[in-house]
Formats: sequence, C-alpha cells, structure tokens
Amino acid sequence: MESQCQEEIVRRTWVRRFHIPICRCDQCQKRVQGRHPLQTSDAIGAAAVQVGPEAIALGVLMNKAQGLPHADAAEILQQGFGLTMSRSGICRAIQRVSRKAEATWHALRDAARRSVLAHMDETGWKVNAQLCWLWGVVTQQITYCEILPGRGFDQAESILGADYAGWLIHDGLQLYYKFLKAAHQSCAWHLMARCRRMVAASPSTAGFPLAVKQLLEQALALRDRYLAQKISLHGLWTATGRLETKLDRLLAPTQRDAANQRLANHLRHERPYLFTFLYCPGLVDATNNLAERVMRILVMARKNWGGNRTEKGARTQAVLTSILCTAKQQDQDAFALLVDLLRSAEPKLLDLLPKEVAMTQPGNQCFAEAPEIRKTFNPSTPIPFLPSVQSVTPPIFDSP
Repeated sequence: MESQCQEEIVRRTWVRRFHIPICRCDQCQKRVQGRHPLQTSDAIGAAAVQVGPEAIALGVLMNKAQGLPHADAAEILQQGFGLTMSRSGICRAIQRVSRKAEATWHALRDAARRSVLAHMDETGWKVNAQLCWLWGVVTQQITYCEILPGRGFDQAESILGADYAGWLIHDGLQLYYKFLKAAHQSCAWHLMARCRRMVAASPSTAGFPLAVKQLLEQALALRDRYLAQKISLHGLWTATGRLETKLDRLLAPTQRDAANQRLANHLRHERPYLFTFLYCPGLVDATNNLAERVMRILVMARKNWGGNRTEKGARTQAVLTSILCTAKQQDQDAFALLVDLLRSAEPKLLDLLPKEVAMTQPGNQCFAEAPEIRKTFNPSTPIPFLPSVQSVTPPIFDSP
C-alpha cells in the first residue's frame, strides 16, 4: 500500500454578527457605542454589512504586491471565496487601508532621513495620464516610496532632506550630487551595462568600453577577495590605489569615437565616487541593486494597469508599496500587519520602524562598524576621500 498527500484550500466564508451596545451618558447625554476587537468600522445602519479585514488585506496584496487590477482582484475574491465586491468597492477599501497606514508612511520617511546608508532611485509613473515619477529610498531596514510630479533635486530633497549626511548609493544621476553632505557611491552595475551596450552597438570601437568594464569587474573581484578574507585591509586599499591609477591612465587620452568620449566624460565626473565601496568594504554596496529590486516590482505593476487615475490613487500606491516592501525586508507577515491595522480603532504605527540610530558623519560611522578598520586606524581620523560638509567641489580619492 502506498500513501499520497494532497494540499487543498478551504473555500469557506465566515459571517460575524456583532451585537453593539449603544447608550447615552447620564451626565452629558453623549452617545456612546461599544466596539468589539474584531470590528474594522463603527458604521451601522445602511453600512452595517461590510467585508472583513482578511478579505480586504488579501485584496491589498493582490493589487499592490502582485500588480493585479482592481477588477481582477474582485473577481478572484468572487470565484475563490464567494465574496461579491465591485471594482470600485475594492478600490475604496484599499484606500481606507492607506489612510490608516499614513502615520507609518510618514514615520518611514523620517527613518530614511535618519539612516546612515540609503539607496535611491526613480522611475516614470503615470497619474491621470500625466507623466510623474515614483521615487524610492531603500535602507537596510525600510523602504519609502512617493509619487511626485518631477524628476529634480527639489523632489529628492523633499524625501531625504537637503542636509542628508549618510552614504547615498545611486545610479549617477546628476541631481544626487547636490546632496553636498552625503558620501556617494555611483552604481558600478549601471556603468558595466552601459559598456556592454556600447560594445554590442559598435564592435569596431569596443576597446575603451571593454577596458572600463574589465576594470570595474576587477574592483568587484577585489571586494569579494577581501570579504572572503583572502587579503588584508591594507592590501585592499593598496590594490584600490592601483585601480585608481589605472583608471586615470585610461581616461587621460581623448577618445576619437564620440560615444567613447561621452563615456570618458561621464567617468571623469564619476571618478571620485566609483570606488567608495572599496574604502568601506561590507558597509557600502557597489551597486544600487537594493533600490532597483523595488523599482522592478513597481514596473511590473505599471505594465499591468498603467499607473493611477487620480492623485488619491497615487498616494495610496506610494503608502501601501512602502508598507509592503518594508514588511518583506524585515521578514514580517504583511497580511497579519494589514489585518491588525484594519481592526484598530485609530490609526496606529505599525511595528516596522527601525531602532533609533544616531546620525554621524559617514567616515566615523564606517570606523564605528568595521572591526578591521578599528584595529588598523584611529577612529577619530576621517577617511581622506570623504567630502567636506562645506565643500562643493567633488572630492578626489587619495591612495592609502
């Protein structure tokens, strides 16, 4: 005899009836209404029949996490659980969740401003058929998203604050360098991808982009060797100085090909920010992949239903995307968090906020967190390549 196991879902809908006591105060005659912990609303009368919090939470996940349109989410609830909801009904229910989550959303923005390290990226987003931009800030613990009508420093500043003084990792867009107090890392992956495209487009002039790509790959391999404890910190920084010298020699001559010259000009601007990750290995990422992964989820949703029709819908998108991505980062159950939020009588802060971290200068934070650096150098000595708070001129790396 053989055994066979089969997992199956249970299609069952529970109907809860709440008997709500209503009375008036003997002193002030104020109306008082009871509330059960499982209720999600105090509405009675014509609005007494409601959809429960678990069904709404599932609708939020289908729409915001999986990218399904409202109509598809409503149809799944109908076919799978027998719950009749219109497209507009589930849309309004999701907006109610967003309003309750806004306090946590604002707290996530404040946490991003206090973070020691942040990845930042942006992507196009349609709101009422008009081009806007969805901005994302990702730290080690939280994600904050906001949809804004522009792609300039004013929008970035409204999220992080002009005085942000942590490590900022990005794709090299010019506006990010206006954060004068931040220490920057330009994404190596974006540069390598650009080199690959140039090689594919013009194999006859591929020597320069191939050399740049090879140098960046050597930098990543050098980082991996250090993290694998195959070389010392002093050896890492010595090899980094050699890579910088090699890059300077590569950029010295004028390129005959126009595309190669544009790449060289870009690299000359990015020169101070290419190898930050080698001076603080294990603390600063070489790529902006952390933010890119969040953007990829949103791009898939955008391809399914195009964006948002209203400003209110765009705000709902930003709020709930921030909550869901942060919960995923922290390995928390987003479904349980949403259900708990819906059952709360008042808007509440979800348990998603990181512990308070005192903001310090990036160099001192690097020394504080890296035991190898603490053994080798005096923690009170700043790293020589870090930008000065008062300096507007991009810094130049010094070989260790």
